Amino acid sequence: MTGSTATSYEVVEALVANHRRFLAYLEKRVESRQAAEDLLQEAFVRGLNSASLRDADSATAWFYRALRNAVVDHYRRRGSEAKALEQFASEQDGIVAQDELMETICACVRSLVDTLKPEYAEAIRRVELDGVAVRDYAEESAMTANAAGVRLFRAREALRRRLVQSCGTCADHGCLDCRCGTAKSPAQ
Repeated sequence: MTGSTATSYEVVEALVANHRRFLAYLEKRVESRQAAEDLLQEAFVRGLNSASLRDADSATAWFYRALRNAVVDHYRRRGSEAKALEQFASEQDGIVAQDELMETICACVRSLVDTLKPEYAEAIRRVELDGVAVRDYAEESAMTANAAGVRLFRAREALRRRLVQSCGTCADHGCLDCRCGTAKSPAQ
């Protein structure tokens, strides 16, 4: 046996002998016994792979410093995870709120589209609601792209007027809190 193997054995023996003290130290500083055991296991692996642990006398002091650093890293990771989870949750809330808003707006607009002239209603449905390109809508309707663009412009204007009639100032000012209920057909 070489001297370094005997020293390594002595270091391991010193660390194992202090296992309970190390675990108690960690349990006072982290949220659960499981977290303390996990941190202790990670520190043992790092400590046993460390070249700086050569003698049993300094191994315990070195290991306490390693445990203190492990606790700091643990809380840093938890803080980063918490921030990431909060950001993710707020992004998801925004997506859900935006989806709900779009459903409300779309329901209002869809009901008003039915009050337009049939050719205007079809133009709005196909291009704005179904997402068909103006050129494709023109081909479907057997008209030029220019004529389709003009029809779509007129349909949008007619829809805008209906929104103002139905939703009042909300349509002009963009409050986006549509409580107008069922679209009202304008008295002509």
